[in-house]
Amino acid sequence: MDGFDKRPGRLDTYTFKVADEKLEFRDYNLDDPKPLGRQILAAAGARPVDEYSLFAIMPNGDFEDVRLDEMFDLQERGAERFVHFRSDRDFRFEIDGKHLVWGKPVISGTALRGLAGIQPGYDLYLEVRGGQDVKVLDGGLVRLDGAGIERFITVIKDTTEGLSALPPADAAYLADNGIAYDLFQEGGQAGVVLRGFPLPAGRYDHERADILVQLPAGYPDACPDMFFADPWIRFPDGRTPPAADVHQTFAGRTWQRWSRHSQEWRPGIDGLRTMVARIRHALEVAK
Repeated sequence: MDGFDKRPGRLDTYTFKVADEKLEFRDYNLDDPKPLGRQILAAAGARPVDEYSLFAIMPNGDFEDVRLDEMFDLQERGAERFVHFRSDRDFRFEIDGKHLVWGKPVISGTALRGLAGIQPGYDLYLEVRGGQDVKVLDGGLVRLDGAGIERFITVIKDTTEGLSALPPADAAYLADNGIAYDLFQEGGQAGVVLRGFPLPAGRYDHERADILVQLPAGYPDACPDMFFADPWIRFPDGRTPPAADVHQTFAGRTWQRWSRHSQEWRPGIDGLRTMVARIRHALEVAK
């Protein structure tokens, strides 16, 4: 049970989880909600504590170093999971932009997945600057002691036919920017609808519209083409924007097709962030 134990006859205690380098979490308890790093290690049986490094796994997935004599507020910081290593050096890396730390120069694909909470439907790749990214198998090992910070990315395994969730980078981008969305399937075609997308102020006869982006087979490695609006968007004088005069149906709705094309796409980098920027630009420059 996470949080304080308030049962009658018991002292207030705080339950938290600590994992070793195998990422096997176990529950531990302290009656101090603001323990020192060494107290957390001692509670987890890590001795001698001076030979261990301790990291808090924050709610956003990032790792935060907890020094031995640093007080850590278990109530206000929001972290209830920690990981410790018996090591005199930390190795830092990134997965989908999340900053993580490991206490050994080598890590397995399974441990990487566990640290980042990667869903089963995604493959993990080591980013190779200027070369071909390398797929990391669950049982495979990756060195973290090279020059610079190693970076990893996740890519959905399947094509968009049968897609049931957005890639983590897309979902995180939409959540971070407060963009509500729905994911639809129709006839093997997937599409994401950005609900109530704000239009440039004063440029159109609506302030907001739902925007549909159809996701091609192979997305996010393949580039989406065009976007669609509902309701139909016109200029204040009643004119329809150029190349935006075709009706198209999808997910039981009729959409206004905006024929805006670009095949410039960087697999592993571009995603809905790129498409949203293109949509905003198209809406701003249409005359």
